[in-house]
Amino acid sequence: MLSEQEIVRIQKKEELEALGINPYPAATFATNTSTQDILVNYPADPACYQQVALAGRLMSRRIMGSASFAELQDASGKIQLYVHRDTLCPDEDKTLYNTVFKKLMDIGDIVGVHGHVFKTKMGTISVHVTQLTLLTKALKPLP
Repeated sequence: MLSEQEIVRIQKKEELEALGINPYPAATFATNTSTQDILVNYPADPACYQQVALAGRLMSRRIMGSASFAELQDASGKIQLYVHRDTLCPDEDKTLYNTVFKKLMDIGDIVGVHGHVFKTKMGTISVHVTQLTLLTKALKPLP
């Protein structure tokens, strides 16, 4: 027997498939750094982190209209992501942000991101996401 949340996640998976997004792609996602590497080394050498590629599990999301914050966890730790609608979707089609990121992605999904590292006004080291790829849809909620 599936829980209500599992049923909702399966429906979201089916909506992703209807949009032409494979929720279980077989292709690999090449990364060039880790969250721990960024958090330890960025303050000393910010120029080295202008083009980063990370992959990990979404642990939280704070959606605030056209901009959002999320937390990505990889094998080495967690880092904040900054996702802005117009950066992620520079053209007229805002489906990737408005539908896929805001409505169809869940906590626990595995994503790959490209972007650059910066420090927020609050001093938090973050990745400004320029590309977002759903790598695996999590059907079971995190415990």
